[in-house]
Amino acid sequence: MEFGYYLRIQLDKHKAMQPRDIVKMCYQAAFGAEHLLSDMEAAKRYFYSEYESVEACDEELYEEISEDVCRVNLRAWKASSMPSEWLFNMFVNSASVPQGSRELFLGYLQEAEDILRSAEATFTLNEWSEFIAEYKSNGITAVHHSEVYRESEKPAYRIINSRFIKVLPVLKEAAGLPVKQGANVIAIDGRAAAGKTTMAKMLEVVLGAESIHMDDFFLPPELRSEERFEEPGGNVHYERFVEEVLPNITGTEAFAYRIFDCGIMDYNEEQKIGESRWRIVEGSYSHHPKFGAYADIRVFLDVEPEEQMRRILTRNGENMAKMFKERWIPLEEKYFKASFFQQNNDKIISL
Repeated sequence: MEFGYYLRIQLDKHKAMQPRDIVKMCYQAAFGAEHLLSDMEAAKRYFYSEYESVEACDEELYEEISEDVCRVNLRAWKASSMPSEWLFNMFVNSASVPQGSRELFLGYLQEAEDILRSAEATFTLNEWSEFIAEYKSNGITAVHHSEVYRESEKPAYRIINSRFIKVLPVLKEAAGLPVKQGANVIAIDGRAAAGKTTMAKMLEVVLGAESIHMDDFFLPPELRSEERFEEPGGNVHYERFVEEVLPNITGTEAFAYRIFDCGIMDYNEEQKIGESRWRIVEGSYSHHPKFGAYADIRVFLDVEPEEQMRRILTRNGENMAKMFKERWIPLEEKYFKASFFQQNNDKIISL
């Protein structure tokens, strides 16, 4: 969607928007929240102070202001029962990644002016032009919301990258898990190129989790038989996962497992899993029935076939895409058709 799409929605939702508020939206859409993280300790104090001051309300959890940026409502987050530190972690990560440019910001301002020529607003186009002229004369900087907007909307939010929105269903379920002494485990299964690794990385950021990758459990040569490949879910070294991971994964202590490297067709170093009360297993076959009910949350990520091949081609190149299409995807589909991933009411999420 173009930026104008999001601006029109904001103008419709928030009738109190003034020129200053539109400039603020343009700035946040272009630059995110990087300007708010110059002092980490100050940002942390301000966040928790504001968070404690707001009242939990059943409102929209977030509003998108561009394809890449959204505003998460502190009141709605508080009502969701998800820990405040999860939101702060998303905010810090989003603000730490540079994005946007002066050119992008100025382009958004021009889009805003074009929209204001026909959209209903509580100010005139002349008032907009006067504000923009004064604003640009003082340099391109962040601005606060207008007093009119503050009084009407009482904004209380944090800017995060929209990619985190995709993990909210998992976080909501994670927040509802009972407290226990050991680690909570999230297992992310799904089709090739559906976004399993991406989701795991996002959850690592939010939860401070440690990840186990099913790609480290490729079959060694001695097990690669036609009989093994005929077995649904046989295309993974499930015996080694049961031996090296399952005894340790629900504890919070550090452990390690061996990595099978297809480049040398042998084991190569160890993957160290640090201390954490959250563990993630990501990759195809992570819901294998041989593993039993080891996970507290099981997620299946889907992707349409055309989009799947487009992603694989972009990520792996033409030769590997052919291998995926002819070899690895059919093996995965055999595993999925056995309905392993539908056990225990798995949450189905499309990425």
